[in-house]
Amino acid sequence: MRIRAGYDIIHDCPVETPMVLLLNVHPSRAGDLETPDLMTASPEVRMHRYRDLFGNVATRVVAPPGPFRLTADFVITDTGAADPASPDACQHLVEDLPDEAMTFLLPSRYCETEHLSNMAWSMFGGVEPGWKRVQAICDYVHSHITFGYHNARKTRTAFEAWQEQVGVCRDFAHLAVALCRCMNIPARYCTGFLGDIGVSRVTSPMDFSAWFEVYLGGAWHTFDARHNAPRIGRILMARGRDATDVAIATIFGAAWLEQFTVITEELK
Repeated sequence: MRIRAGYDIIHDCPVETPMVLLLNVHPSRAGDLETPDLMTASPEVRMHRYRDLFGNVATRVVAPPGPFRLTADFVITDTGAADPASPDACQHLVEDLPDEAMTFLLPSRYCETEHLSNMAWSMFGGVEPGWKRVQAICDYVHSHITFGYHNARKTRTAFEAWQEQVGVCRDFAHLAVALCRCMNIPARYCTGFLGDIGVSRVTSPMDFSAWFEVYLGGAWHTFDARHNAPRIGRILMARGRDATDVAIATIFGAAWLEQFTVITEELK
């Protein structure tokens, strides 16, 4: 399967404004690129690329005053297979987890486990540890939160999403991540492209998507509490503790979003 993906994003900055951008395909998918994943800026600026603490490709720029446009348009090859399931994947004891997984057990900016732990254990403590427990958490989050772009709020935390019962894909992911961590299952937040491939096309504009991964049975596995079904054609961009770590643009100053277009479509 071949997928065309990209974006066209414009910010309006009153003065020179530093930014850190996480808009490139994750290094784990770099080998699948059929055409280069090139970020283009207009006006042209110096770009400094580096790997962040989570292994994501980050780009530092200083946006000039006025409209600042970022674009990309590339083709990537995908297996066409849906997210794999491993129902026998076991949950590890905390003392047996690898060191690199421990970060993803801790509370973070948007996943405040301290407010959700008692509820999590009362609801999921009796569920078989491992894959079934994570799926039970996904089922709960999927039914508990009502999706709607009009409900988007960039400051909403997992606990607030649980209280308000509304949100967008990041809120589904944050609540599921937090509940998994409450149950001693390492969970990390993911962002990337996810087109309407193998499912009915939706009428709302394309956007980046959020999902999460858990560590079970010695490996990381993909789950998606918003859709709560295996999907085809995920293109990972970045992983982290929560949306703080994988924001598509971290802006150090004032900037107004003037245009936001995302492309994700299967090529016939």
